[in-house]
Amino acid sequence: MLIAFILALIVAIVFLLTKMHQRTVSESSKTTQASTVSSETSLSTEPEPSVEEVKDPEPEPTSVDRETTSVSVKETTTPEHKPSEPVEEIKASSGPTKLPAKKGAYEPIEVPKEVRGVWFSYHEWEDAPKSESEFKAYADEVMTNLTELHMNTIYVHVRADSDAMYPSDIFPWSKYITGTQGEDPGFDPFLCMVNAAHDHGIRIHAWINPYRVTHKDCAWEDVCADNPARIWYFSGERGNDRLVLLHDGQYYYNPAKEETRKLIEDGVKEILEHYNVDGIHLDDYFYPTLNDGDKSLSFDYPDYLSSGSELSVTEYRRENVNILVRELYSIVKEYDENIEFGISPAGNLDNLYSDRQYFTDVEKWMSEEGYIDYIIPQLFWGFEIKTKDKKAAPWAYKANLSRWNKLSRREDVALYIGLPMYLAGTDTFDNNNTSEWLRHDDIISRMVTTARKQSKATGFVFYAYSSFFKETSEKEVENLLKILK
Repeated sequence: MLIAFILALIVAIVFLLTKMHQRTVSESSKTTQASTVSSETSLSTEPEPSVEEVKDPEPEPTSVDRETTSVSVKETTTPEHKPSEPVEEIKASSGPTKLPAKKGAYEPIEVPKEVRGVWFSYHEWEDAPKSESEFKAYADEVMTNLTELHMNTIYVHVRADSDAMYPSDIFPWSKYITGTQGEDPGFDPFLCMVNAAHDHGIRIHAWINPYRVTHKDCAWEDVCADNPARIWYFSGERGNDRLVLLHDGQYYYNPAKEETRKLIEDGVKEILEHYNVDGIHLDDYFYPTLNDGDKSLSFDYPDYLSSGSELSVTEYRRENVNILVRELYSIVKEYDENIEFGISPAGNLDNLYSDRQYFTDVEKWMSEEGYIDYIIPQLFWGFEIKTKDKKAAPWAYKANLSRWNKLSRREDVALYIGLPMYLAGTDTFDNNNTSEWLRHDDIISRMVTTARKQSKATGFVFYAYSSFFKETSEKEVENLLKILK
């Protein structure tokens, strides 16, 4: 009897050890796959500086021919099942903070004759106080500073990486609030910002990145257990296996999928239902840089092949973005006609209309009904930036402003100009012997006066809020204030 019991126990232990070994191998396979994709050589054309990532100025854009590919439908559409994930390695979110009650009647603040705004990015959230009392005082200080800077609008990051700067029922708490994604701070910091903004007569727009899940400041290891991206990625269900894509070492929601659009849209509905915002705002992060000739960098190309679309792959991708923009605009307007919806795309039009990145049809958005109320191109280059052969760059401020000004645009779509206060006083590479940003301290003010005289722009938005208080930008801010009074 005792011998039989011991034999049974040995068999059970062997079985459990075998299962644990299989699971370890499965997880190691996933890690190897991510490492392999991350090490792939990226395209030579660097992305433009975005409103929340301070980068060197973009190198000279080059024309890109459409890629031909021999990848078959069978090769690209066969899904790879994801292994189950060890729960002990994931940080789960929990906490008592709840969404505010559904809001009552609110009349958005009227759009001023000249919009003057700042972007308040996840970098500012990261540096903000962490206790409720200190944060409330900080939010009041932010808005007081904006009034003293003669600003009237703030674009506040509420979703940077499939997360939330408020107690969402859909997305986990952002790591930039507490340091750990999914960790509840015990209060609602975005509500503090909304209340403080309106107490000072400042318009507030909720700013979201729709597709991005990870990037240089938010690694996959930072993504918590109840993030929808992680849940989908490890669900093991064939219906979910293409919703989150690993591309060039980073994770994104797939723009080609209806399920991901619904998730993004539900997040916007949640903001509209619970916060008295004056607008919803998207920035330039749409499609990453792709290469359909390289299977590891083709992103949603398998979805295009399986879709049966008669569009070219470039047109297919632009339409994926167009659908999201149209549907978000419709959601905002159905909720309240007076709430604005707008986008701040990257500033180089050649890149926006390339066959490898962004896939944003900005002229369509500006010229056709049902897309946007305003557009803020990020014109983040100085007047004197040059190409590698020392010629005036086509994306230098004045030439770039002219191109944007000539685009077809409906009368009810406003053009605001995004300007780079973060470059003030810095040694930013621009192919000059000495950077323009070191030789001049009135670049931002000249950008404003040039746009007032030579374009139809009716507003200016500056990246970023914290840049106004750096020692390097002191003279630029002083000169800007002279023309904003």
